[in-house]
Amino acid sequence: MVMAGKKPSGGPTVTRHKPTVDWVEVINTPYVGDYPELPDVRTVLTSQGDVIHLPIPNNTYVWWASLRRMPHCVLWQPSDWSFALDTAMVHAQASLGQIGAMAELRMREKSLGTTVDSRRDLRLRYVEPVVESLVLAPVADIGGRRQRLLDA
Repeated sequence: MVMAGKKPSGGPTVTRHKPTVDWVEVINTPYVGDYPELPDVRTVLTSQGDVIHLPIPNNTYVWWASLRRMPHCVLWQPSDWSFALDTAMVHAQASLGQIGAMAELRMREKSLGTTVDSRRDLRLRYVEPVVESLVLAPVADIGGRRQRLLDA
């Protein structure tokens, strides 16, 4: 069925309005600062009210290692790290096949900016580091002096 109206042009959308939020540019180098350590076990409350301590799956440790090295982690406050740690617990549940945890993980990862699309939605842009070029001091020509020393 054909839609009524003008076809999309495929060109850029031009508006006169200034964006309300500017891009945040982050240098594209892995984060090496402080971060909380992932615990060895996670605590789960059963429907009967029992508390169970379960080990964290290995793929959650791999996920955490990649998450904590994202360049935009330099912008994170302690509350962001706490949210990321809670998201790691959701990742542990999702990796064990809990469908509800998978949907929650997808929403949390979007707010953490783990994918290119989610970083674009958060208006985060990775930029390459600026490399300072070395300017060498001019060197005097010593050919004349060398020739005088050889002639002497």
